[in-house]
Amino acid sequence: MNLHQLRFVREAVRQNYNLTDAAKALFTSQPGVSKAIIELEEELGVDIFTRHGKRIRGLTEPGRLVLESVELIMQEIDSLKRIGKEYAAQDSGSFTIATTHTQARYTLPKVVQAFMLKYPKVRLSLLQGNPRQIAEMVQRDQADLAIATESIAGIDGLITLPCYQWEHMVVVPPDHPLLKSKAVSLEEIATYPLITYDGAFAGRSKIDHAFGLRGLKPDVLLEAIDADVIKTYVELGMGIGIIAGMAFDAERDKNLRAIPVGHLFGMNISRVAVKQGAYLRSYIYTFIELLAPTLNRKLVESAMSGTKETYEL
Repeated sequence: MNLHQLRFVREAVRQNYNLTDAAKALFTSQPGVSKAIIELEEELGVDIFTRHGKRIRGLTEPGRLVLESVELIMQEIDSLKRIGKEYAAQDSGSFTIATTHTQARYTLPKVVQAFMLKYPKVRLSLLQGNPRQIAEMVQRDQADLAIATESIAGIDGLITLPCYQWEHMVVVPPDHPLLKSKAVSLEEIATYPLITYDGAFAGRSKIDHAFGLRGLKPDVLLEAIDADVIKTYVELGMGIGIIAGMAFDAERDKNLRAIPVGHLFGMNISRVAVKQGAYLRSYIYTFIELLAPTLNRKLVESAMSGTKETYEL
């Protein structure tokens, strides 16, 4: 048994059981991958994959258990490599953050700037996607951590911790009738064409849920992943917008006015997620604390070790 065999098994699953793609991803040959997997199966005395002819189609029952062990072994090997890098260069290396557009555009710039002042030798990368995509990036070791508001909590293999709370805002032109309302209601909002987030982003599920509870069906004219797009179409007079509170800046958005509507859609919590059991370099702990000062290294390490109680804001 060797590490190449374990890598081949893991990559075969990641490439949807396509050995040609697995071989390309690992810069080797398809026959070599196939031979190594067969040799591992013979050594273990079980079939890891189900097959149709020469093609693999899925995991067998013992194969699922084998894959779980492979993932743990490869994670520990990655941790060993990172430990070596950590002590070889305390203040340099690479760091990848997976996040949604809203976080990247409105929350992270100041945090990233402060981080880079502390660690100018670290090569930081930002990857954007929807919540499901960024969670998978962390699960597959393509990113060190994920940041999002939506449902990255409760995903297998991830440890998630709350960073900060925010509420939605309705954005309208300066002369809009809603600005005269003392407490904007869902019924009032539902009388106007609505421009808001795509269903996977920025608490959209809470918006839909609130309207649904009142039996209202708002006229959603446009859905976007970008609050700047929403604000642009509101400025054109096409409707009213619902955006994340951090996406509105009174100085920058001089042609708009914002109405807080947390009383209608509830408070939202943005979270940071890391892979369970992963080895985090010291500067990643620093970044997390810059993002959320309550999340110090001791608390994060406690959460990752599984010894913490549920932590909420």
